[in-house]
Amino acid sequence: MTDMAPEIRALLDKQEITEVLNRYLRGADRADVELIADAYHPDAIEDHGGVYNGPASDYVAIMAKVLPKGGIMNHLNTNVLIELDGDSAIVESYILAFARMKKEGEKFDTLTLARVVDRFERRDGKWKIALRRLAWEWNHEMPFTESWGRGMMFPEGTELVRGGKKPADVLYEMKAA
Repeated sequence: MTDMAPEIRALLDKQEITEVLNRYLRGADRADVELIADAYHPDAIEDHGGVYNGPASDYVAIMAKVLPKGGIMNHLNTNVLIELDGDSAIVESYILAFARMKKEGEKFDTLTLARVVDRFERRDGKWKIALRRLAWEWNHEMPFTESWGRGMMFPEGTELVRGGKKPADVLYEMKAA
C-alpha cells in the first residue's frame, strides 16, 4: 500500500475516518460502549460542549452507565468534511439526534442538532479521535405521539420489529446467527 497514489490514499483515509464516526454513533444508539471507546485514542480528550470536558475514557465510562438505561435514540451523521494533513485531520460533522425521553412521568420527543469538530490522528496505522469538541446548534422538543402515520402505516404498531440496545437488536442478532 505504500506505492499508492496520494489521491487514493486520501480517499481511503477519509473513508476510514467516516466509518469511525458512524461506528461511534451506532455505539450511542445501541448502547454498544465498546464501539464508542474504540473511536478514541487512549489519551483522547472529549469536550462535550459544556456537559463534560476531560479524558475521553472517563466520558466513555459515564456513557456505559447511561446508555443501556436510555430510551430510543437515533443519531444521523451528516455534512462530514475532512481536512487531511499527513497523519492528522480536522473533521467537522453535524449530528442530528432524535431521542424519546421521560421526565416526571411524561414522555416527550427531542430533536437536537450538534456539530462536532474532531482532531483525528493516525497512530499505528489507525485513525482515531485525539480531541473532540462539540457545539450545540439547536434543540426542538415535541409531545410524545407515536401513531405510525395516524394508523395508516400500521394500525397499532405492536407487530413491528423495533430497534433495541445491544444485544437485543437485529444487528447483533444477525451477527450472532
